[in-house]
Amino acid sequence: MSPNTTQRFRSPLAALFMAFASIYVPDFSIQAVVRAEPALRQQAVALVDGCPPLEKVVAVNQAAARAGLDLGMTKSQAMQFRSIATRSRSCKQEQAAHAALLDVGWSVSPRVEDTAADSIVVDLTGLASLFGSNEEIANLLAQRASDLGLIVHVTVSSNLEVALHAARGFPGITVIPPGDESQRLAALPVQVFSPPLDIIETLERWGVRTCEALAKLPVLDLSERLGQQGVRLHQWSRGASLRSMILAEPKLCFEEEITLEYAVEELEPLAFLLGRLLDQLCARLSARSLSACAIHLRFDLDASCDHEFLPPQTPTRRLDKKSYEKLLTLPVPTRDSKMLLKLLRLHLQSDPPSAPIVHIFLAADPAPPRVMQEGLFLPSVPDPEKLELTIVRLANLVGNSQVGSPRLIDSHRPDAFQVCRIFPRCDAPQIHQKDGRQKSIGVLGKRGPVTAFRVFRPSPRAKVTLREGCPVHISFSGMHGEVTAASGPWRTSGEWWREDAWHREEWDVEIHRPSVSSANTIENAPSAGPQKGVYRIYYDVVGQAWFVAGMYD
Repeated sequence: MSPNTTQRFRSPLAALFMAFASIYVPDFSIQAVVRAEPALRQQAVALVDGCPPLEKVVAVNQAAARAGLDLGMTKSQAMQFRSIATRSRSCKQEQAAHAALLDVGWSVSPRVEDTAADSIVVDLTGLASLFGSNEEIANLLAQRASDLGLIVHVTVSSNLEVALHAARGFPGITVIPPGDESQRLAALPVQVFSPPLDIIETLERWGVRTCEALAKLPVLDLSERLGQQGVRLHQWSRGASLRSMILAEPKLCFEEEITLEYAVEELEPLAFLLGRLLDQLCARLSARSLSACAIHLRFDLDASCDHEFLPPQTPTRRLDKKSYEKLLTLPVPTRDSKMLLKLLRLHLQSDPPSAPIVHIFLAADPAPPRVMQEGLFLPSVPDPEKLELTIVRLANLVGNSQVGSPRLIDSHRPDAFQVCRIFPRCDAPQIHQKDGRQKSIGVLGKRGPVTAFRVFRPSPRAKVTLREGCPVHISFSGMHGEVTAASGPWRTSGEWWREDAWHREEWDVEIHRPSVSSANTIENAPSAGPQKGVYRIYYDVVGQAWFVAGMYD
């Protein structure tokens, strides 16, 4: 049995179970630009490309074509049409729009073919139980494309090539039942197949303008005059061409960027542009059921201007970089564009760029969305996203180094710590049951007595009386008493090569009948002292002075 006979034998069975949806973006280059500027969607738009001053019009939408603008015009000629918005063609924006188109396909099926920059094909086999009928899936794809800023044509057919070519000819949503491929393609112009220009001219001389007229031509005579390309066009016009999908490999790359016509110097218009790009990023992440764990921000700055626009009171700095980069690490994965915009605004207020911005680049590191289940007996904690906003606002007021969570430093220096970023914990407190198992609860169970050490910051100076090298009396900050027991000294020293090297001798002392004689007592000292207290004191060998480190509770 020949391969052609096998294909004819399998095609009726395949038509019953297989379906393909082709998504086509008309005026793709223009939509890639308009996607970043939604205000241009209802206007006449023309794209120019080339090296100045030889820039020419390379793409126009229908409104610009009706206004009389033609391809090949120079930029100066296009600028004479005041009702037409002229923009430069952006390859970066076209790549982002194509990536968004692929995200639309992968949002419903893992089997997607990357056919062209403006077209993809999605395998709908087995998706009826998830999304409904083919028409419902086509409407879902169109809606998700609209959410990403793309107006598309969607055609569903059991024949891949028919779906691909019909999407270029029929606007909106089209569903072609099995067996009606040739009839539905009959009225389409042969230009939907994108044949070479010389073949279009030849068919035009023959008077062949539609798929129906092309399908009626003898295939042998067509092969003699146009070669294999003519045979392929004949098969496409009859809806008889069969081929397998070429699957695209899913990529987790979420990037958006925009080149500005004019440099941006103020925060408000910059926030408007950032909000638009963040909306697009979050919509793409949502289509792939993902969230962002980090946001990468990069600005290309205007090197011809040395001007710092945020905040106004910040002194002007010397411009030494042509770009501005910032990494926004999130406490939990999120795709809330409004929250992300607030975080970016706060970071830009505290650390503004040093010159006007001419290009904006945003990228998101994908991560699985946060899944959290609250419990009845768990203590209430602030939302991590709201907590992050509060922390950033506090950092803008007091400085980044003054807000965070203390963390011990790998050093022998006493009381050495640094302030690090706060990361919310999702796990609940755990206790051990009698059988050795662990159980998460919101309130800790009963525990035995625990000795705590209350650190005095800053350490108050003390006056210590020694007898045979051992403390016998101490007074500090209005508190004084006899030392009834002492343990020590423990000598520690280190980092002698630094200016802030330390060398101290520490003692643990028990003071009998401590008393508070005045209101000048240190803040951390008890206002009504116990009958006796245990303190840690130390002698600073470098500073030749006694200090009180803290008190045992």
